[in-house]
Amino acid sequence: MTAGTMHPNSSHFLTVQLLDLKLLLTAMSLILIGLVMIASASIDVADANVGDPFHYVIRHGIFIFIALCAGAIAYTIPVTWWQNSGWLLLAVSLLLLVAVLLPGVGREVNGSTRWIGLGGINLQPSELAKLFLVVYLAGYLVRRIDEVRVSWWGFAKPMLVLGCAGFLLLSEPDLGAAVVIGAAYVGMIFLSGAKLGRFAVLLMLCLGCVFILIQLQPYRLERLIGYTDPWEHQFGAGYQLVQSLIAFGRGEWLGVGLGNSVQKQFYLPEAHTDFVYAIAAEEFGLLGSLIIISLFVVLVWRAMFIGIRAAKAQQIFAAFLAYGIALLIGIQAFINMGVNMGLLPTKGLTLPLVSYGGSSLLVSCICIGILMRIHSDLQSGKSVLSDDRGGDSK
Repeated sequence: MTAGTMHPNSSHFLTVQLLDLKLLLTAMSLILIGLVMIASASIDVADANVGDPFHYVIRHGIFIFIALCAGAIAYTIPVTWWQNSGWLLLAVSLLLLVAVLLPGVGREVNGSTRWIGLGGINLQPSELAKLFLVVYLAGYLVRRIDEVRVSWWGFAKPMLVLGCAGFLLLSEPDLGAAVVIGAAYVGMIFLSGAKLGRFAVLLMLCLGCVFILIQLQPYRLERLIGYTDPWEHQFGAGYQLVQSLIAFGRGEWLGVGLGNSVQKQFYLPEAHTDFVYAIAAEEFGLLGSLIIISLFVVLVWRAMFIGIRAAKAQQIFAAFLAYGIALLIGIQAFINMGVNMGLLPTKGLTLPLVSYGGSSLLVSCICIGILMRIHSDLQSGKSVLSDDRGGDSK
C-alpha cells in the first residue's frame, strides 16, 4: 500500500472514533434492561387488561425502534440548528403545554390531563418541554451569561419563562415534570457562574411554592403523609410505597429470578412504568439495583464530561446543552429510584430509557443523539456556533 493510499476500512474506523462508545453502550444497556423488565412486569397486567400478555412489550419494542430512529436523526442535526432554534422550540413547547389543556385535545388518564392522542399513540408534551426548555436556556446563557452573573434581572428572566411553563405543567397537573425542569434550570444557571446568594432567595421561593401547592391539593398532602409513615397508611396513601418496599425486601442480595416477582401480580400498581425499578430489585436483588444505578452514573458522567470538553474548546452552547441533558436525565432517574426506595414522596415519573412510555423514551434517545453529535464535533474538530452573543437580547 502506497503512502497516500487510504485503507478501505479507515473511513469506517474514523466514523467509529467519532462516537462516544461508552455513552452509546450505556444507553443501549439501559434500553435493553428496560425491555426485559417491561416484558417481565407487564405480562399479567396486559393479559388481564387487554387479553394479550405481550401487548405492552410489543408496543415498547415499537417505541424503541422509533426512539432509536429519532436519536439517529438528532445525531445528524448540527448543534448550530439547536442554538438558532431556541426561541422556536420554546414556543412549540409552550403551545403544546397549552394544547394539552384544551377540551377535546388533551387526554385524561388517572385524573391527569398530560397526553395528546395521535392515532394509536399518546404524546406527552411535558417530555418534549423538558428538552426544548433546556435548549432555550442554553442559548440564553450564551447570549446573556455576563448579565446572569451580575444582574438580578438577567438571573430572573429565565425564571419567568420557567414560571410560565411550570404554571401550565401544574395545571395538568404534573408536579414531577415541573420539579425536573426547575432543578435542571437551576443547575444550569448555577454552572454558568451566578452568585450563590440569589440561589438562596430562589430556594426560599421554591419551598414556599411547594408548601402552597401541597396545601392546595389534598392528594399531595396525603402522599406526603404516606411517605413519612407508609406502614401506618399501608392500605391508603402509603400503599404503593409499601408494595415497592416489599419488592426490595424480597429481592435481598441476588433477587428471586427473572419472571418470579410476586409484587407485579397486581400488588404494585404501575409495575411496568413508574415502579419498574422496584420489580428489577425484586427479581435481581441488590446486585441488579446497583448495576442500574451504576449505568445511570456512567451516563450522567459521560454527558457532563462531554460538556466539560465542549467548554474547554470554547463551545459554550454545546457545553450548557450537555450539562442540561445530564441534569435532566440524572435528576429524573434519581427521583424515580428515590421514590421506588422510599427516599422521596411518591411522584409519577418514569425511569429514563427503562420505563414503559413512548414519549419519555423518544426524548431520552434524542438527548443521547445530541450528546453523541456534540462529542463527534469535538472529536472531528468542527466548530459550532457557541460564543455568538448576538441575536435577541431577551
